[in-house]
Amino acid sequence: MEWSSRRSIFRMNGDKFRKFIKAPPRNYSMIVMFTALQPQRQCSVCRQANEEYQILANSWRYSSAFCNKLFFSMVDYDEGTDVFQQLNMNSAPTFMHFPPKGRPKRADTFDLQRIGFAAEQLAKWIADRTDVHIRVFRPPNYSGTIALALLVSLVGGLLYLRRNNLEFIYNKTGWAMVSLCIVFAMTSGQMWNHIRGPPYAHKNPHNGQVSYIHGSSQAQFVAESHIILVLNAAITMGMVLLNEAATSKGDVGKRRIICLVGLGLVVFFFSFLLSIFRSKYHGYPYSDLDFE
Repeated sequence: MEWSSRRSIFRMNGDKFRKFIKAPPRNYSMIVMFTALQPQRQCSVCRQANEEYQILANSWRYSSAFCNKLFFSMVDYDEGTDVFQQLNMNSAPTFMHFPPKGRPKRADTFDLQRIGFAAEQLAKWIADRTDVHIRVFRPPNYSGTIALALLVSLVGGLLYLRRNNLEFIYNKTGWAMVSLCIVFAMTSGQMWNHIRGPPYAHKNPHNGQVSYIHGSSQAQFVAESHIILVLNAAITMGMVLLNEAATSKGDVGKRRIICLVGLGLVVFFFSFLLSIFRSKYHGYPYSDLDFE
């Protein structure tokens, strides 16, 4: 292996793993991602984790602080089945730190299920294990800029075409809908998704079960934010219907139906929202002892 090539990630099979990681002596730390990237494995989480791992490794490779103290490598299941068997590893992706001296400890295995696999979280874990601090540099993403430019162009074009009739600007209902859309997006965690870049969902490699709700209060999936958005929208719709039933002066029977529909929406979807909260915050409902 040519360390001087400064490749960001070294792919390893069983022989290379035993030679450069297991065989002492060694004066460098090695971060290894155990994965299964072959298409027949159908591991979408592996591909998503690999993208974050590439970002992290490239950030270290092109860093001015790059040195021979730390290297990144990868072992694919189809290229190093014997390594997986040797380590009694039956899931992927998995990140491990192999220190220069001694055997890896429990903390040298990254807690992917609880923390997620964002490059920034991996960098923080590496700093704790090796004292090597990596500043993550993500490739530029112009999709947001393009979307903003299209939105501004659309609004500008609409204002130009309707320049002789701008009464719609004073439409309170329209502005209320826009405000609600922004509120729903922010309260559902869309900004967190943009910053952390979590996966859409998680598929258990053992039984193939797909999880859309993250089990920890410290992380979430993209699908989870979409679910929360829909629940908040449904609860808001229920509150609007309740207000309409109470303030309108229409037929009493119709108002009663609207009231029942609104109450049903609030009760059902708020109960669903509360169950999600309970699954993520395992101490809920809280007692007085929880705050002592």
